[in-house]
Amino acid sequence: MIRREKGFTLVELMITMVIFVVVIAAVSQIFTGLLTQFKQQSKMAETNIEGIVGLEMMRRDVERAGYGIPWVIPATAAAYNEVPLPDTTPGFDYNECAGACTAVPRPVVAGSGAGFNGSDEFVIRATNVARNTSSQAWTILSAGDVKTNGLSGESFANTDRVIVLSPGNSAANARTLVVSSADNTVWRTTYNATANFDPADATQTFVIYGVAPDDGGAALRMPFNRTDYYISNSNPPLRCAANTGVLIKSVLSQSSGASGGTRTDFLPLLDCVADMQIVFRFDQTVPPDGVADIVTDGIAATGLTAQQVRERLMDIRVYILAHEGQRDPNFTYATNPVYVGDAAVGGGRNFNFTTVPNPITDWQNYRWKIYTIVVVPKNLKQ
Repeated sequence: MIRREKGFTLVELMITMVIFVVVIAAVSQIFTGLLTQFKQQSKMAETNIEGIVGLEMMRRDVERAGYGIPWVIPATAAAYNEVPLPDTTPGFDYNECAGACTAVPRPVVAGSGAGFNGSDEFVIRATNVARNTSSQAWTILSAGDVKTNGLSGESFANTDRVIVLSPGNSAANARTLVVSSADNTVWRTTYNATANFDPADATQTFVIYGVAPDDGGAALRMPFNRTDYYISNSNPPLRCAANTGVLIKSVLSQSSGASGGTRTDFLPLLDCVADMQIVFRFDQTVPPDGVADIVTDGIAATGLTAQQVRERLMDIRVYILAHEGQRDPNFTYATNPVYVGDAAVGGGRNFNFTTVPNPITDWQNYRWKIYTIVVVPKNLKQ
């Protein structure tokens, strides 16, 4: 017997192949979508981690504003010297003086609209806002040059550069910058050379604050440290929208050399930032009535002295507009302009993605978020 064998016809094979291609295409599309979503979620998680870590550092610096800085500077004390910021237009706007200075430093200053795309810039003065170990240390200085190293939990090196403050016993002499008994103009010293800065009265104690480590023998430039927060548009990550930048923390150098006073120790805190707004809430009524007056254009414009800033500042609010993750062509962000701030509290501004000096292209395809920090500084009151 001849056995007949049957196979697939050409039509059946073609139908099977079409079905197979359709299934593969559908699966590929699902896989591509899942992969895109995974990348987007990964970048969003990365942004959120940056926000938690970087903005916590900023919050701590705002909270520390005024720590260790003098409230009284003797008339005989040598001048200190801040310098204009090298890469911004405001020049001396953030310095207490245009050059050599004997003014009591204000703990915080802001420049409204002075930064990239009209963002604010923010300056904080305190001894412990620098990132070196020396600036985190303090101890008590008693008569006879008696001190306890490590009282603050951080130990001083002998050559750490320090200042000495007298706590005082009234508002008129509280936290006075101590000058050397051998030369009543000198306030700069090192931890191992405080013998001429100790109290003459055995019942008194002074406080030694670390400012900076030894950097080859240079004297301190300022009796405090200063950190600047601003948005830099120099080389942001490729995933960031065009014309956004990176939130930077940088510390003013204490070096007294020819290039001293420039901003150093650049630390990126948050990527893809479009705007930062600083809002100060002051109770400017004399005597205070507990009602906040809003100040949005930098403390310099208010004419408040360092003492008035300490006495009247109620809190500081920082609002930062940044996007999460990377560009997503399948996502549409519908709000423009977006309000960077709290309209109920006051301050801040409407940020228009298309009308800022450097418009943000494809802004609709990014997930924008406003980070908010509200802090009451802890070192402004006696």
